[in-house]
Amino acid sequence: MQVVIYSQYLKEGDLPYVQQLFDALAEHGIAAFVHAPYLDDIQGKINFRAEVGRFEGYADFSAGRYDVLISLGGDGTILAAATLVRDRQVPILGINLGRLGFMATVSKDRIGEAVALLAHGRYSVGERSTLFLESSPPLFGDLPFALNDFTILKRDTSSMITIHAYVNGAYLNTYWADGLILATPTGSTGYSLSCGGPIVFPDSNNFVLTPVAPHNLNVRPLVLSDASVISFEVEGRNENFLCTLDSRYEIINSDNKIAVRRGDFSIRMVHLLDIGFLDTMRNKLTWGVDLRNH
Repeated sequence: MQVVIYSQYLKEGDLPYVQQLFDALAEHGIAAFVHAPYLDDIQGKINFRAEVGRFEGYADFSAGRYDVLISLGGDGTILAAATLVRDRQVPILGINLGRLGFMATVSKDRIGEAVALLAHGRYSVGERSTLFLESSPPLFGDLPFALNDFTILKRDTSSMITIHAYVNGAYLNTYWADGLILATPTGSTGYSLSCGGPIVFPDSNNFVLTPVAPHNLNVRPLVLSDASVISFEVEGRNENFLCTLDSRYEIINSDNKIAVRRGDFSIRMVHLLDIGFLDTMRNKLTWGVDLRNH
């Protein structure tokens, strides 16, 4: 088995857990290839019991066969890892060195156990749909997709903006708000949830359209089929607005033509056999726990 190790940066407090990961990989005979910037960060700080390879980026998936990408961090790290994997169908295993972590489901105290389960094939792989941005002029270079969400937002402290939304070419609504979020089921537990949107199961084949601080209080989040194409026109007192795909952003104006549809590929996620979506929801949101006497 060959795995890619990806992380955005190394925190000193994470060194024992990173060491534990490489020790476990060596113990089970799993070959590790480390994303180049992260490898440079950990050189001299980690004792490698086995030789590790250097992984440069997306093009390397064509040069070799990799079974799993292990993401070290939180959900933001997984979103960044998805921009490396793209359409290569290499599943991602998220080890949570961050805080909440809806996608990074493996806690750092289970690293050794997780590697053992991985080595023995005791895991499943789930498909997470993406969304694709079509725009004129083009935006986001060769990464016009998102695993979590697409947003249109006002900039800084400017006044609210006006967003006209259409579903399959038919007029839906005009939103007077600070912004608008279009989330995948995976993204329904992110920014959309904090703005009052519903939690959607990963295999629901839906989009969630959630306004950010709407002027009209009777405007509520909507659940739409992801077979739909949702297009937007935006205007406001300021000339420029923010457009985001996950944590990446571009500056747009009212001349930009924007439409969002389901992506042509999915991102595959590794799930250990004893950690399912329902377990994650209960644990992360403390459902069923009475905190009144604690």
